[in-house]
Parts: sequence; structure tokens; C-alpha cells
Amino acid sequence: MYILKTESCFDSAHFLSGYVGKCSNIHGHRWKVEIQVSSESLCEDIQNRGMVVDFGKLKDDLRNLAEHFDHTLIIEKGTLRKATMNALNDEGFAVREVDFRPTAENFARYFYEEMSERGYNIYLATVYETPNNCAAYKCEKKI
Repeated sequence: MYILKTESCFDSAHFLSGYVGKCSNIHGHRWKVEIQVSSESLCEDIQNRGMVVDFGKLKDDLRNLAEHFDHTLIIEKGTLRKATMNALNDEGFAVREVDFRPTAENFARYFYEEMSERGYNIYLATVYETPNNCAAYKCEKKI
């Protein structure tokens, strides 16, 4: 099996609503996202012959996803009061609401699913919250 890996990074702030501990407060990370794609065979068309996928396209697609979160405050929908959201928006802060608690585990699944939707055969998605702490997501494919 062939496995390719690329990565992208973004800087953002988040907090964990309902968490008891220091992560309940707004804090920032330099997130690193690694995507691995796999294939049992290589492409045979003229453009991509000898490749699993075009690295340039793979890198661009991941970078575009990561850039959406760069220099933003990432929050789980419904965790801030409407007045707080209005104040953040009035100040012009970039806020990204997600449908999940913004943990490394949930981001690993998010990037796995988003890259899969773009047509990649994702083997593993890994998200580093710090240089030493990461979470990975791998879907068990059903045949």
C-alpha cells in the first residue's frame, strides 16, 4: 500500500465549554494537521502517472481548510451568549463556529471527513494541539 502525507498549520484560539480546568478559558494553539492518503495502486493517466494523487492539489486542499481557521476564535455553536457573539462581531473579530467541541480529537475527525468529501482516500488524519500532544482519526472502511 502507498501512503502519502502532507501537513498544514494554523494559529487560533478556543476554549472548552463545560470543562473544569484551565482549558475552559480562552487560549491559543499553533495547530498542525497531518493528512495521510492511501492507495493500493498508482494512477495510470498521463498527467498523474506514477502518483497516488497530485501532491500540489492535496496540499492546496488541506491548506485551504486550515486557513479557514487561521487567526480566529473557534467556538462550539451555542456556547456563548448572543450578546457576547454580537460584541465579538461588532469588534470585527473573526469567529468560527463549529458543530463540535473544538478538541484535537474532534478536529482530527473534521479534517478526515472534509478531505474525504474532496475525493481523497484518507488513511489517517492527525491534529497536533501542541508539539507533543496530538489526536488521530481513522475510519474503519466497510467493504
